[in-house]
Amino acid sequence: MIGKLKGTVDEIGEDFCVLDVHGVGYVAYCSTRTLAALPGPGEAAILFIETYVREDMIRLYGFKTELEREWFKLLMANVQGVGAKVALAILSTLAPSDLANAIALRDIAMVSRSPGVGKKVAERIVTELKNKAPAFAGEATGTIGLKQELGEGVAPAPIADAVSALVNLGYSRDIAANAIAAAMKSVGEDADSSKLIRFGLKELAR
Repeated sequence: MIGKLKGTVDEIGEDFCVLDVHGVGYVAYCSTRTLAALPGPGEAAILFIETYVREDMIRLYGFKTELEREWFKLLMANVQGVGAKVALAILSTLAPSDLANAIALRDIAMVSRSPGVGKKVAERIVTELKNKAPAFAGEATGTIGLKQELGEGVAPAPIADAVSALVNLGYSRDIAANAIAAAMKSVGEDADSSKLIRFGLKELAR
């Protein structure tokens, strides 16, 4: 099984690339996020690979990072109705950390922004992966616990009220939660909502 390819970019298509490894061109199907991160033809590149073998074909899926590959596997293995095409569409729309945040916050609308993902599939993703997302949060790891509490409706009232206030000012729930999480580091977890809002706005103004 192929786990990683290191070579030069030969071609970049709409949903795939060809990576030349010592004269052999490997076709890897990728998210648009991974394709956009690749250098131009003739340049060196590394892809983390997930290999699928079936009776009638062998197909390679390529990813910019190991974390993106893990999310691809996680989506396909745990969510009914999510195959390779839908998983790539999700990862084309949301970075791994954004997907982890959306699941933690139970933000079904955010997940359903991906092409081919309707409300029912988005709900299944949020439900089936809510306990697995923290382990694959990447750069969002520091705030994922707070966002899970907000998503499940069990966050302390001052925190929930502060996040809600920032959302009412037009910020997304994810950005609002990040700002309040940062504010909590400055003023402590026991601060009242007004203080959290004040320091949260300072964080947003930076």
